[in-house]
Amino acid sequence: MSQPVFLILSGDGINCERETAAALAAAGAKAEIVHINDLAARPDSLARFDGMAIPGGFSFGDELGSGQILALKIRHKLGKNFFDFIAARKPVIGICNGFQALVKLGLLPYPETQKRVMALAPNAQGGFIDRWVTLQPAQNSVCKWTEGMETFDLPIRHGEGRVVFSEDAIYHELRDNGQIALSYAEDVNGSHKRIAGLCDPSGLIFGLMPHPEAFAHQATHRTPQRAFMAAGAGLRIFKNIVYYLAENQKEKIYAGRQH
Repeated sequence: MSQPVFLILSGDGINCERETAAALAAAGAKAEIVHINDLAARPDSLARFDGMAIPGGFSFGDELGSGQILALKIRHKLGKNFFDFIAARKPVIGICNGFQALVKLGLLPYPETQKRVMALAPNAQGGFIDRWVTLQPAQNSVCKWTEGMETFDLPIRHGEGRVVFSEDAIYHELRDNGQIALSYAEDVNGSHKRIAGLCDPSGLIFGLMPHPEAFAHQATHRTPQRAFMAAGAGLRIFKNIVYYLAENQKEKIYAGRQH
């Protein structure tokens, strides 16, 4: 099977691109870091990638709100090429600031309508949070990135990560659809029902506030273990999607042979 190639977005205040690329490489993918301006100059180049990661950071200094200008730049500079990428059902992960951008693009929770029914508001505490948290994956989740995972720890570092919905019925719909992928074990920022991450109905577009790339190996745990390069919990998230792409490729090859 060919190795999947992921685009890792960089530039304009994004600052976790190297860690994200390293985590995807450790998971078995090829990772190419591409500046948003270079991508805007050749938006057709998006088609050659199998997946995309929008890392964390402070894109455009969080002017007008976290991820807002980045989302506008993606929408208006990448345009049809970006939405064709989404329509092709290629996996996309948005981490922290990247999660903000996916929400403001209208890709979460419902990419088909691009209707804004949720937001990531300032933390209930009114300030920036930088700490480790315990996360609980939903057992009924359709998320391909978190499939088969059990309770694990990751770090968070954000000022605007509180999930809010336009109406309570949205939460119940997402829960019943299996789109709530991750919840905090305790209330850390006032997020609705302690939501830490959610996906679209396909399970391929995934947004989360915690940083999986920051715990790809034991060396970066808050209490590092002796086996520094042993896998951290965050690596499983990236391995899951690489495995999904490999299995999907096998199915396509098999279907082609049947015909």
